[in-house]
Amino acid sequence: MTKIAFIGLGNMGGPMAQNLVKAGYEVCGFDLMPEALDQLEQAGGSRAESVTDAAQDASVVISMLPAGKHVEALYLGDEGLFNVIGSRCLVIDCSTIEADVAKKVGVKAEEQGIDFIDAPVSGGTAGAAAGTLTFMVGGSAETVERARPYLEVMGQNIFHAGGAGAGQLAKICNNMLLAVLMTGTSEALKLGIDNGLDPAVLSEIMNKSSGGNWVLEKYNPVPGVMPQAPASNGYQGGFMVGLMAKDLDLALNAAAGSKTATPMASLAENLYKMHSIRSGNTQDFSSIIQLYDPAD
Repeated sequence: MTKIAFIGLGNMGGPMAQNLVKAGYEVCGFDLMPEALDQLEQAGGSRAESVTDAAQDASVVISMLPAGKHVEALYLGDEGLFNVIGSRCLVIDCSTIEADVAKKVGVKAEEQGIDFIDAPVSGGTAGAAAGTLTFMVGGSAETVERARPYLEVMGQNIFHAGGAGAGQLAKICNNMLLAVLMTGTSEALKLGIDNGLDPAVLSEIMNKSSGGNWVLEKYNPVPGVMPQAPASNGYQGGFMVGLMAKDLDLALNAAAGSKTATPMASLAENLYKMHSIRSGNTQDFSSIIQLYDPAD
């Protein structure tokens, strides 16, 4: 049986690891939160006391971490996994990080004969649980094909964007647009609400008209319009404000490097920074609609 080490069992990584267990793989996980390890064990996986223990004898290592510095430390640090795992091990990093960090890890992996892809995801916690994520992948075509059986367990769509780092670039472009859509859709809905329109009716009208978009179809920011959306659960259990702000920062840094004009993304970043100061970083990013309410 193929042994998979899964590092990072948070809101996204936990369900992804559990889907691999359900598919019959031997999954050994590590996370700093004991509760996350408990959930993996309850699903049939096993827990490790360290990342080194998790990766021992693993054929595949999958990581889902908060930021580039964590990915660098995991693989390239003095006690990094590239000093532990054998050549021909397959490494799949699903974190959303700087493309330059993904490229750096990819170069080191190639030097050591390790197959590496950056494979950030889209689809949120619901997609992670349902196994319907979209993977945006950077790496060689051969490595992508080697990783495909594992990605297909966790996701529904797999796009090979190019070489190492290309998956990260595709992801930040996607999330930059998502932030712009969420802020604009929230603004339109708030205008309708403040002028007496039913948000559910207005959402249906716009979604079937030229203003239709993914936010209106899948992720409405108004509480009660979509029972399954985070907005109807106190803005909990989704993609946190802090993570969206991080992704916007990644996008704007990439834009600065390529001298790409991104005025809408810059405005969205400012709005999310304001919202973060006012309401914190832990609510779902659709809670940006609260920014349009008068301050208490």
